[in-house]
Amino acid sequence: MENAILVGTHALDELRELATSAGARIIDEMIQHRDRPDPATFIGKGKVEELHEEVILEGVDVVIFDDELSPSQAKNLEEALDTKVVDRTGLILDIFARRARTKEGKLQVELAQLEYRLTRLTGHREYLSRLGGGIGTRGPGETKLEMDRRQIRHRISTLKRDIEQIRKHRQLHRERRRRDQLPLVSLVGYTNAGKSTLFRALSKENTLVSNRLFSTLDTLIRRIQLGRSLPILISDTVGFIRKLPHQLVSAFRATLEEVVESDLILHVIDGSDPDHDEKRTVVLNVLEEIGAGNHPMLTVFNKMDLVPDSERAVSETVYVSAVTGEGLDRLVDEIVREVNSVRV
Repeated sequence: MENAILVGTHALDELRELATSAGARIIDEMIQHRDRPDPATFIGKGKVEELHEEVILEGVDVVIFDDELSPSQAKNLEEALDTKVVDRTGLILDIFARRARTKEGKLQVELAQLEYRLTRLTGHREYLSRLGGGIGTRGPGETKLEMDRRQIRHRISTLKRDIEQIRKHRQLHRERRRRDQLPLVSLVGYTNAGKSTLFRALSKENTLVSNRLFSTLDTLIRRIQLGRSLPILISDTVGFIRKLPHQLVSAFRATLEEVVESDLILHVIDGSDPDHDEKRTVVLNVLEEIGAGNHPMLTVFNKMDLVPDSERAVSETVYVSAVTGEGLDRLVDEIVREVNSVRV
């Protein structure tokens, strides 16, 4: 585990969870409220000096920022702090690199990593060589760091071609589904909202369920029978997150097309999360970005075994607990009704 200090301009709860998922031991957290970031070092000069002292004193291996740093900010901070600096985008890419299991997942993560690191290569070669691994340098793209720009661009072109082949392969599957007239229902939601647990409860499939962020990177699609209705296809997708790196949205577009092509979107929300309204907005914004903003949608509040009855305010909302099975019968009825409505 690497000793880390977290730095941001607002509450760092989510960054703490991300850093822990990446294998960091949190030594300290620093918050500096600013109207706008310092163009050279993101935080003020005094804070940089204070941070440098703590890095030396505590033996800190990495300083993690809760925003995306410009290449020059990252370079200036690394020189001033004399330690590795990772921004939020680099941290999320690192977690994706650890979670990628299938060929498709690894291709998409490597593409996102290389596009992100291409702009940060200048002046960092010697420093990155000295680091020798750890948070922010892991994953399928790790061995490509010392390539020159021409080689990296060539690799990016190759990855894009491979991912395009996957996209075409998915398109063939979708056309076959249309011929079979099988409706597709996609589960979307903020990371760790319980989508995979709900997917398993609906599909009776023994899929990976984890309390970690981004435990699902690869889209899973299963054919299921709900009541007496026609069979449907249900898919589980990668979780969304605040400030989702645009490199990831672009790289995972082939996977996210399943959401765009679905007949019904199940927006799964962690009902026990006090920040669920803000996270709901994040998911809706990402859906808008990928072209699924106007799709038929059913909102499902999950993890209701953790919420008292008195806090269930909206009677029209579907409340479920994928763990205990509470509310699943009503959810199935709503899915059947919505799918039949869409098909008509």
